[in-house]
Amino acid sequence: MRTVTAYGVPKAHGSFEKLSIERRDLGPKDVLIKIAFAGICHSDIHTVREEWGGISYPMVPGHEIAGIVEEVGSDVTNFAVGDRAGVGCMVDSCRECENCRAGEEQYCLKGNIGTYNGVGKDGQPTAGGYSTHIVVDEHFVLSIPEGISLDVAAPLLCAGITMYSPLKHWGAGPGKKVAIVGLGGLGHVGVKIAAAMGAEVSILSRSDDKRGDAAALGAAHFHATGDPSVLKSLRGTFDLIVNTVSGNLPIDTYLSLLRLDGVMANVGVAPEPFQVRFSSLAGNRRSLTGSAIGGIRETQEMLDFCAEHGLGADIELISSHQINEAYDRVVNSDVRYRFVIDAATF
Repeated sequence: MRTVTAYGVPKAHGSFEKLSIERRDLGPKDVLIKIAFAGICHSDIHTVREEWGGISYPMVPGHEIAGIVEEVGSDVTNFAVGDRAGVGCMVDSCRECENCRAGEEQYCLKGNIGTYNGVGKDGQPTAGGYSTHIVVDEHFVLSIPEGISLDVAAPLLCAGITMYSPLKHWGAGPGKKVAIVGLGGLGHVGVKIAAAMGAEVSILSRSDDKRGDAAALGAAHFHATGDPSVLKSLRGTFDLIVNTVSGNLPIDTYLSLLRLDGVMANVGVAPEPFQVRFSSLAGNRRSLTGSAIGGIRETQEMLDFCAEHGLGADIELISSHQINEAYDRVVNSDVRYRFVIDAATF
């Protein structure tokens, strides 16, 4: 085991502070990454604040990790010392079930192992990217192309793949009209990716506050949905709606915005179950579905796509001492659009 520095929460309802944590010694297929940047995802906040159930302390979150390979195990073939590398939301899976064999490790039938607040195959708790180093099996390490700087690449390991996966799966591209609900940490990356895919992108947001941002990010249209007449005017418009917000929406109304065979894919985590009228689905043969992150293969594809098109997250770089403040600001929607921690400050 090796001791590294991290920032985490030592106990329930605690604040972030500097901690010493243990990382396993390298196995034959392991990669040691010196972390350069770690993004703050809203999932980190939900987890740390026990809004998604119980957690193990000390808690070191972070699953948007970008850095440099510092050491590799004897059997590692895909990475060498000095390579640019990233780690996303999972660090292992069973690798044997049909979903894993299909490259969809995020849907592992036995459950993938999360980058933090999980238990690894060695029986030890997993700790995330708010730290100086992490050890991960090479199968779950991503190569970050030279075309993206590490700081703006970090959020792509969660926010980027969360948006890329449904956009790719449901065919966003030329001739398709795509709406993204919410222009936040997820939505702003989604606009960039969907526009780069060639889709005609609209933002659905409650107010006009981000209209200028939406256009700068690549959206062709912006609709302020606080006015009920706006949604009525958009009935039957979109091929795909990707909903990034975590609040409750009038789902029937949003489904009415879909064209024939249109899909509404949810990536935000609503606090309450959806209630949907049958007619909202049967009309225009609409589909209501959800999407998680992508598998390792698709995540690498997303990174390569973003590098090819010069895409990265819009970030505000912070030090480790600002994490507590940043969490409060995220909850208050006071960031455009993703906080990234400079690991040099750990």
